[in-house]
Amino acid sequence: MARYDYDLGIIGGGAAGLTAAAGGARFGAKTILIEKSGRLGGDCLHVGCVPSKTLIHTAGVWARAKRSEEFGLPGLSLPPVDLGKVMDRVQSVIEKIQHHDSPERFCGLGAEVIFGTPSFADDHVVVTGTRRISARSWIIATGSSPSLPPVEGLSSVAYWTNETVFSQRKLPGRLIVLGGGPIGCELAQAFQRLGSRVIVVEFMPQILGPEDPDVADILRDRLTSEGMEILTNTRAMKAESTGGRIHLTVGPAEGEGPSQVIKGDAILVAAGRRPNIDGLGLEAAGITYTPVGIPTNDRMKTSVPHIYACGDINGVMPFTHVAGYEGGIALTNAVLRLPRKADYAKIGWCTYTDPEVASIGLNEKRALKEGTKYHVLEERFDDNDRALAEGEPAGKIKMLVSPKGTLLGCQIIGAHAGELIHEWVLSVSAGVKLSSVAGAVHIYPTLSEISKRVSGDLFASKIFSEKTRAMLRLLFNLKGRACSVQTKTTLNQP
Repeated sequence: MARYDYDLGIIGGGAAGLTAAAGGARFGAKTILIEKSGRLGGDCLHVGCVPSKTLIHTAGVWARAKRSEEFGLPGLSLPPVDLGKVMDRVQSVIEKIQHHDSPERFCGLGAEVIFGTPSFADDHVVVTGTRRISARSWIIATGSSPSLPPVEGLSSVAYWTNETVFSQRKLPGRLIVLGGGPIGCELAQAFQRLGSRVIVVEFMPQILGPEDPDVADILRDRLTSEGMEILTNTRAMKAESTGGRIHLTVGPAEGEGPSQVIKGDAILVAAGRRPNIDGLGLEAAGITYTPVGIPTNDRMKTSVPHIYACGDINGVMPFTHVAGYEGGIALTNAVLRLPRKADYAKIGWCTYTDPEVASIGLNEKRALKEGTKYHVLEERFDDNDRALAEGEPAGKIKMLVSPKGTLLGCQIIGAHAGELIHEWVLSVSAGVKLSSVAGAVHIYPTLSEISKRVSGDLFASKIFSEKTRAMLRLLFNLKGRACSVQTKTTLNQP
């Protein structure tokens, strides 16, 4: 039997790698984690989820202050924002969370952490510097990086990405954002609210391409009402720096048509991600990979059965919570030898714009693509008492059910949608019946009452049908309506 230095080796110290390292050590497996960047936490902590949500919240506070008169308060004359101070707070939040992801903490759990540039020598051995490290099983969790779209001259201008935007100190007067996906929309709204004039350039017909158009349109209306300009069906063609400003030439996404030049003080690229596979020596280990990542099966196994790939590197669902989930799947298979499988149908996600957009399961786009028959039920936030009390009437909940009334998916766009979606995440995960959601007593007044109402809509037409009323009149001698709305008519006097 072969002897290895470690039971489990992990490459990458982000959400997936840290989950696997902590779990492996606590199970008693001799575990080593190798991180290239010199700090643990991955993109999520340093240039992704944590800094972006901190920035978004700060911008939201500022936006609400500007709305003071809507709440019966005096109007405020607000000074310009000092972006440097805003980013100082962003960094302070990162530093507080960093303590939870320190090498010392993981050493306390029993996992060794080293920093270096790892590369496979074979399917069990990784080399970093002068050190050769062997492990019975390996987990690759190196994440992804921003990709540049094929725009002439873009690489020669001083563009921003999520990796550099949080180190900026000066608020641009005019900001161009390439990409109308979640990252692009979140950061675009944040900068718009802080005082920049933002223009978003999106190749697809709508922002948030995977979402249903009616949902995306609600968000688009909010963004444009705040002063943002959004160009959809638009292709970025050429970028150049002239007199300290960015000039971006854009034209129709498809076919011929007139072009125009957009001018900005800065340009943020948020147009896709690429897997971090360069330099890993995957060929030496015999690991199959593609331009979109390392393919795995539902147990996170790569083409080499004792090597796993988790998080953005496998190209399935690029979310931090999914990376942690996949890290746990890989750990269970690698260390406990239990055939646990990933079930992505139970995974939800959220875009943290205002209003937030959260989803789980099928929406109309995905249902039509799969050929799944469905029925749509909706309730609007402007019919929710708490939403009206808080001045947040924009949005709706949209539920898809099968012809037999089974939950297929749920989308929410509105205030705190990222919190509200968890009632539906639990419903999907535990197989909770819609009748249980409709029958549960939700606290009043709360935004979550909207979930009770939309699930109740499924049963209302049956419970309160004319057939039901006729049967109840027969059984209990009910007398029927006590009041009817009368239509007023005006008589013409001679």
